[in-house]
Amino acid sequence: MGNTMNDATRRGFLKRAAALGAGAGLFTINPEFFLSPAAAQEGKTLVFLSAENITGNWDPSAHTTLSQKNIEGFIMGFLTRTPMRVEKPDEVVYELATSLTLLDPTKLEIKLRQGVKFHDGKEFKAEDVKATFEYGSRPDRPAQWYPGPTETLTITTPDDYTVIVDTSKGGYPAHLFMFLAAYLPMMSATDIAAGPQGPLSQRLNGTGPFKFVEQRGNDTVLAANPDYFLGAPKIPAISFNFVGDSTTRMLSLMNGQASIVERLEPEQVATLQGNDKVAISSVVSVENKYLWFRCSKPPFDNPLVRKAACHAIDREQILAVLGEAGHKSANYVSPVKFGYIDLPNYPAYDPEKCQALLAEAGFPGGEGLPPLEYITSVGFYPKTKEYGEVITAMLQEQGFPVTLSVLEIAAWNERLYDRPGGGPGHMVDCGWSTGSPEPDLVLRTHFHSSSKRITGIVDAEIDASLDKERSAPSLEERKAILQSETMPLLADKVPALSLFTSVMIHAMDKSLSGLFIYPDGSMDASKGAFA
Repeated sequence: MGNTMNDATRRGFLKRAAALGAGAGLFTINPEFFLSPAAAQEGKTLVFLSAENITGNWDPSAHTTLSQKNIEGFIMGFLTRTPMRVEKPDEVVYELATSLTLLDPTKLEIKLRQGVKFHDGKEFKAEDVKATFEYGSRPDRPAQWYPGPTETLTITTPDDYTVIVDTSKGGYPAHLFMFLAAYLPMMSATDIAAGPQGPLSQRLNGTGPFKFVEQRGNDTVLAANPDYFLGAPKIPAISFNFVGDSTTRMLSLMNGQASIVERLEPEQVATLQGNDKVAISSVVSVENKYLWFRCSKPPFDNPLVRKAACHAIDREQILAVLGEAGHKSANYVSPVKFGYIDLPNYPAYDPEKCQALLAEAGFPGGEGLPPLEYITSVGFYPKTKEYGEVITAMLQEQGFPVTLSVLEIAAWNERLYDRPGGGPGHMVDCGWSTGSPEPDLVLRTHFHSSSKRITGIVDAEIDASLDKERSAPSLEERKAILQSETMPLLADKVPALSLFTSVMIHAMDKSLSGLFIYPDGSMDASKGAFA
């Protein structure tokens, strides 16, 4: 898969979005969506080495951890899938749903596939969609999927295989749920009724091609689901292991201990490209990497200081460090997200503007700024330490008294989110990846005062713009507001600086085929096989 997205591709993606907004009809699963598997090597377990650890709570709404989202991709079922492939940008795959139709601007009808069962034997029905939607929109859920809280939704089930989502009480359009349908794993109404401390948090119970078996330390064990509605997988089992060191992951693949590894460093790609037993996959992802500012405390509560810092950073130098692992972009969402454009006002490297803004903020040449901490991680994202050192040097050159703190994944995770009075440090390096074209899973999640996640920002003007784009009556009108108002406003107030779009690089055993890798790093292994 290539790592560019031209204007024609982007227009095709938006055309698809407009079609969805008009109430697209049934789209059946296309068998060409999957790579053709070679003759199966029976009995071989797929060993996936993950670059990120898991939280231990299996409730899909209880975390935002990408490694667990990847595991959920094997086990859970989704109403739709949105591949967001560069070469097929207008493809939508219906999975547990057979159609999504807008009855009017605030009513969405979802028709469901019949004869599908959860792994515990319960038949998948409309009650499960209703329970999942209502549960996922609760304000106490860390993974907020929806544009409004539960009380703004009216969900009815005319029969066992029809769901009507009514958003009229919330004052926002129902078409938002069309994008979110590709992101949300469907949970059992029975599990949800038991509460967040019940079976939901203890194991995954989905409708997907693989079943959750057990957790053994850092190893999550899955087994093929013989009753999967698209046919039993040829791979009998998956072992999903956390290995925090990228070199260990690569060596494990080379010596045959692993089947597939993720988050390759650029120099590892060069090493493995000459290995005739290894295949490389590169996908422009839904993930952008950000330098998040702690807007909840000085000095980055001042947008002038934030903007000055952005103008101190030469993002071309960061891309030079990243090599194949980074893709140039100029927005707060990935180029494969709905509404993306290269923003003309996106902050560019300009030392003179940096100094002018510092002086305007009352810190000429950086004088008077407090000591600043920049927090980053090692072992998960490629080259964070290396480009973190570059960013630190560039900031220091402009007078920012910055110290770089490089942490292991677990310690970094503990310091990631904002807290009352201001979170740890002053800047944090972190990516954000969501398996849907929905931009608000990034924009609203991080920049609306109702969420605040990492930045802690509270800004009435940003809130108003995010509310306006969310409430647009059609996708085309929403796109126009996003591109002309909301995204440029964020580029002006810079609660964070999006550094680049990640390229998801996987290396795998060349005898393994039949996988589809999504732009969020998760994959469909239902047609996978070893030659």
